[in-house]
Amino acid sequence: MDKLIIEGQTPLSGHIRVSGSKNAALPILMSCLLIPETVSLHDTPCLRDIFTTLELLRLLGCSTNMEGNTVFVEAGQSLQPEAPYDLVKTMRASILCLGPLLARLGQARVALPGGCAIGSRPVDLHLRALKKMGAKIDLDSGYIQARCNRLKGTHISFDFPTVGGTENLLMAAIFAEGETIIENAAREPEIQDLANFLIHCGANIQGHGTNLICINGVNQLSGGEYRIMPDRIEAGTYIAAAAITQGQLYLSNCPLNFMESTIGKFCEMNVYIQKTSNNLFVQSSSMNGIDVVTKPYPGFPTDMQAQIMALMSVSHGSGTIQETIFENRFMHALELMRLGADIKIIGDTAFIRGCPELKGAPLMASDLRASASLVLAGMAAQGTTEVHRIYHLDRGYESMDDKLIQAGAKIKREKN
Repeated sequence: MDKLIIEGQTPLSGHIRVSGSKNAALPILMSCLLIPETVSLHDTPCLRDIFTTLELLRLLGCSTNMEGNTVFVEAGQSLQPEAPYDLVKTMRASILCLGPLLARLGQARVALPGGCAIGSRPVDLHLRALKKMGAKIDLDSGYIQARCNRLKGTHISFDFPTVGGTENLLMAAIFAEGETIIENAAREPEIQDLANFLIHCGANIQGHGTNLICINGVNQLSGGEYRIMPDRIEAGTYIAAAAITQGQLYLSNCPLNFMESTIGKFCEMNVYIQKTSNNLFVQSSSMNGIDVVTKPYPGFPTDMQAQIMALMSVSHGSGTIQETIFENRFMHALELMRLGADIKIIGDTAFIRGCPELKGAPLMASDLRASASLVLAGMAAQGTTEVHRIYHLDRGYESMDDKLIQAGAKIKREKN
């Protein structure tokens, strides 16, 4: 198992290109199960979760190949309906094969998912909606077993805007008989990218990007080429990296249209950001604490909460972060406190008082975004910081250590 050894207090300087979005690529890859012809997906990030998804697609009967950042998938005519536990347990996004398998084959057997330890993310909303579309669903020995003849369009209203539920139902409805309406749908940009890809392949979808999505069933989809959108969370993480190291970075391939809440909070902290086209120039200045509340898109993303906590730990004054999406997503706070951060957790709110300096220490990553926050804090800290269990980092950031090293960071990857 790898670890990162970080020598802190070196300002970053240079250029980083933002990779394609993991959270867009995963559902788009799963949706390829709906398409018997070859699909070419450009700007797919080289990540552990992507490799796991491709392995799952192969087990389900797809032909897959990855050349650089382009993935080729052909689902063909001989798909298998079972997604086994050994793969699904490592990645919660595996549940997203349920909708397309059910739509394409009329059956699916999918293990209940695992993934990061950031609290309960139940799939019951997915299952209730699929039942409403006519699927018969049973839970047996840790597996979801679903069957149908042909799913039927219906009106689905989610209790809250679930990202995974919206994606699963969107894919399930592509071949459904009649019209499916998803009310209180999640509005995340990655859902919009999934819908745009499916439309490119022949789907009939309207309203994506709003809380009311309408899907009229079609009989088939066709293959083609598509470019994955840039990763807004990776872009936000590198903004934080420039700021926390008191450096400056030029970031290219940024999805600026989808980053307003994130950029707004950095500017509120007094981080200097200049926008041009799809590029950003970021320069550190004297930062101050702010108040942040995580919300579904277009609010401040929960996936940026850990990174902005690291930044606030070395800012002037104090601030708060209220986490409203996941109930167990402050585990990185205890690790930041090992570096000397002044953080107090009460319920769903973290109270952060900026300190003059962090000091290096051994740290343990608990999830993907926590890993990023610990790397950021380590680059700001005096002395040496070791971040262990960085397999979480490799799940969601393409060559993060290499990109930071190219911008001047002093980071080494070693085996434990």
